[in-house]
Amino acid sequence: IERPPGDTAGCTFCHTSSEERCSTCHQRHQFDPKVARRAEQCKTCHWGKDHRDWEAYDIGLHGVVYQVNKWKPEQFDFSKKLSDADYVGPTCQYCHMRGGHHNVQRFGTVYTSMGMSMADRGAPIWNEKRDRWVSVCDDCHSPRFAREQLQALDEAVKDAGLKYRETFKVAEDLLVDSVLDPMPKDLCPDWSGQHLWSLKIGAYHGGEAYGGKTGESGEFRMSNCTDVERLCFESVGYFQTYIYKGMAHGSWNDATYSDGSFGMDRWLVNVKQNASRARRLATLERKVGITWQPEEFWKTGEWLDELTGPYIVKNHPGKTIFDLCPDPGWLDTHHAPAEEV
Repeated sequence: IERPPGDTAGCTFCHTSSEERCSTCHQRHQFDPKVARRAEQCKTCHWGKDHRDWEAYDIGLHGVVYQVNKWKPEQFDFSKKLSDADYVGPTCQYCHMRGGHHNVQRFGTVYTSMGMSMADRGAPIWNEKRDRWVSVCDDCHSPRFAREQLQALDEAVKDAGLKYRETFKVAEDLLVDSVLDPMPKDLCPDWSGQHLWSLKIGAYHGGEAYGGKTGESGEFRMSNCTDVERLCFESVGYFQTYIYKGMAHGSWNDATYSDGSFGMDRWLVNVKQNASRARRLATLERKVGITWQPEEFWKTGEWLDELTGPYIVKNHPGKTIFDLCPDPGWLDTHHAPAEEV
């Protein structure tokens, strides 16, 4: 949202030109169902740091079975419809488009219920999805096995949440104590045209201590922020994603070793180290009477001036992106009633 077009080619390729088009999966110049049934067809969009689907599948147990056997028609007969498929191992399509159903969200969690959020797993909407997931695993495994895997995923997500909350608390304390450098007010405007702390996202947060009034929402900054904030973003946006996706796809390397739980450990240590140094430096500055002024490069620059926030402030003084979007859709956590958030 906040970046110039040249910076987001990878985002817009999938989230605009490719979404909900038949030719994205069926390939424009072939339009062959046999092609659309291969797992690699999902790879164009479903990979990368913050949605590591392909990598988790590819090096997971099911992905290895697929890669070893995919050229054998007796093991993977892609001429059959998905409803008739009897593969030796599941493809992305076999699980997420069960029986050829094109609503992929029926078997997706979108970071909630089983994934990134600590949602109530027993709530009816999530319980239904979990039962549906188990029903897919039942094709090859026992129901008990599938539910044990779900429980293992739950435990991994819970442990990841503990690490992230500790990482976040260290960063939050720096901000509240005015030790974070630079503070939100010392940065160029965020994507919404405001000066809110990037980690205090969602409506109805605590208010002025975080750079905005109660009810104003910040958003993760991936750039032009303190290293502590960037590390917090990567901890939950990348490493916790690896844990979730890895556990969901049977990729223990992603969940633990690669950049999963071990990666979160490393980022937590880095945030603590940064915080310790910042506090010691602040103590020394107070003792010798130094009043630190943030560098100008946090506020302006050739690239920074291309972002959404500075554009809004320059062209629409006193407005935010929420004022300029009468129907902001998914952005509308800003004015949404508390019970809906």
